[in-house]
Amino acid sequence: MPDVEILVAYRTQGGTLRYCRHDSASTGTPMKFTVWTPDGEGPFPYLVWLSGLTCTEDNFTAKSGVYAHAAKHGLAIVAPDTSPRGEGVADDPAYDLGQGAGFYVDATQEPWVPHFQMYSYVTRDLLEAVDGAFPLDGARRGIFGHSMGGHGALTIALKNPELFRSVSAFAPIVSPSNCPWGDKALGAYLGPDRAAWRAHDAVALIEDGYGEDFDEILVDQGLADAFLDSQLKPELLEEAGAEARLKVTVRRQDGYDHSYFFIATFIGDHVAWHAQRL
Repeated sequence: MPDVEILVAYRTQGGTLRYCRHDSASTGTPMKFTVWTPDGEGPFPYLVWLSGLTCTEDNFTAKSGVYAHAAKHGLAIVAPDTSPRGEGVADDPAYDLGQGAGFYVDATQEPWVPHFQMYSYVTRDLLEAVDGAFPLDGARRGIFGHSMGGHGALTIALKNPELFRSVSAFAPIVSPSNCPWGDKALGAYLGPDRAAWRAHDAVALIEDGYGEDFDEILVDQGLADAFLDSQLKPELLEEAGAEARLKVTVRRQDGYDHSYFFIATFIGDHVAWHAQRL
């Protein structure tokens, strides 16, 4: 099992939060993540949270208020960083490419290919590390995320139902093939052949027959979100779900934007929803 270094630990909300670091074979770099476990021996069912553009392992940890809800349901929470980082790791001056913007894909193009292997990191290295180091039940695992991380959660779950029993998202990029963020990131990481993008597009995956393992996909979307019409387009996910006869529930929340204030308002609903399935 990979060695996990606990950098610092805090007691909070009737459990323990640990900031951790380990070496990832997929990214070829050290990677950071947080793990919160409730009191008790476990093993605990758990949720993996994938954050959005510019975030680290700390944003959700500090801003979402998730742990009080997790404690109520006896769930653990794992939150990784959004990309490889450090000296020698490719980057871009823009916020929506490079470090902090891994998009949860395995890059096939230079200069990204040596380190930007976030799909493999989340589905293999991260899970092996946390299951090996903490009292977590790998047979009862869900995944959720926000924006770029909502895209990651949806695509990773759809392709790996043997790893994740439930999936939900806040303001996800549901079809990166059909928005500027996705055009830029997938074009850079995967190259110009848009057929290769389908494996990392939740709408395309549902069109291609993925998703029947999930009884429901839950999405919350703020109607005051500045990115709603240009980048997020939740109606595309609803249409694909309806066509495939999958239950896709998009809850549109009046007045809420793209921020963590929105996430914190509805995070308790998502934790309870996952707990029912885990």
